[in-house]
Amino acid sequence: MQRRLSPDDAAFQQRMRTYFTTEFPADLRERWSAGGEPDPEVIRAAQRRLHEDGLAVPHWPAEYGGQDWTMLQRHIYLQEMQAASVPPPLAFNANMVGPVIAAFGSQEQKDRFLPPTASLDIWWCQGFSEPDAGSDLASLRTTAVKDGDEWVVNGQKTWTTLGQHADWIFALVRTDPDAPKKQMGISFLLIEMSSPGVTVRPIQLIDGGHEVNEVFFDNVRVPADQLVGEENKGWDYAKFLLGNERVGVAPVGSIKRRLAEAKEWAGTVSTDDGTLLDDPLLAARIAELECQVLALELTVLRVAANSREGKPDPASSILKLRGSQLQQDVLELVVDIAGPAGLRWDDTSWEGLAAPTYLNFRKASIYGGSNEVQRQVISSGILGLRG
Repeated sequence: MQRRLSPDDAAFQQRMRTYFTTEFPADLRERWSAGGEPDPEVIRAAQRRLHEDGLAVPHWPAEYGGQDWTMLQRHIYLQEMQAASVPPPLAFNANMVGPVIAAFGSQEQKDRFLPPTASLDIWWCQGFSEPDAGSDLASLRTTAVKDGDEWVVNGQKTWTTLGQHADWIFALVRTDPDAPKKQMGISFLLIEMSSPGVTVRPIQLIDGGHEVNEVFFDNVRVPADQLVGEENKGWDYAKFLLGNERVGVAPVGSIKRRLAEAKEWAGTVSTDDGTLLDDPLLAARIAELECQVLALELTVLRVAANSREGKPDPASSILKLRGSQLQQDVLELVVDIAGPAGLRWDDTSWEGLAAPTYLNFRKASIYGGSNEVQRQVISSGILGLRG
């Protein structure tokens, strides 16, 4: 079977490719492609340019910057963006809190938050995970108690990615501790990070970077009109948000670009017989990865084409599983190509970034739904197996 884009979708692909490779600022692409610790100024400048050109939040309602695209066109947009090494819109804004506010927020909240969220004039971070509530998120303990026209928030969030740059945090808080089920009694609250009582403490990662944080709330007073939707319905909004987070979770464009770079780098490493590319074992390993990435790309196209009414195909769990595995496999290949030179950790060369990048992306098999969970979804929801 051969899968080809329709003439309209092929034209759309070419339009996206032309924009990302020739119209989007080259200096931002180069700085993003260099890797290392995310530069907040690059992220801000990139999203503002995408917003100016109507490409920051194409999946939002049209009145707030969206485009009337199919799921397949959105996939094409994401893959061409990744292939060109364009910094993507900040996920917390574009894929998480923005769609939640658009779907469940009051009109006042939409008018207040959606325009600056799309342009990144407000930088959001996610306040979900806690020290004892990660995969079992419904066990969260951060509380919000109503006091007049305010909520008083106490508790702690952890693994808050890029929270040190954030202006606001969207947080799940427990508003009814006596609810019959722990999923009940949770609300979705918008909190300004500059509020008195909010403290951000960095967590240093194994790659040496500071990408995640702990966030503490000590009697933080939040206006009541910053509760999204209905009180005690936060779990429903969180499930909606996580569904959006998993869209585009198989970064085929980024994997293909990194694999092509790995081949290029292997050609620069000298051996007794030429370069590493002349090693038959390494060549076979690269060829196998190329075949697996091609299979993933075809699966992504099938899933995107089969998605209807904005709802992802259940087979998206396969994309999350294989996408994260291949991403990690390619980064492991880069470490092996770097060899002893990869022991020098720095951000001035591909060899120096090989090991830190590999270690950082061990997270890919956890975020957006761990691979263990995805295997359970595949076995029960797709294959119909029962334990």
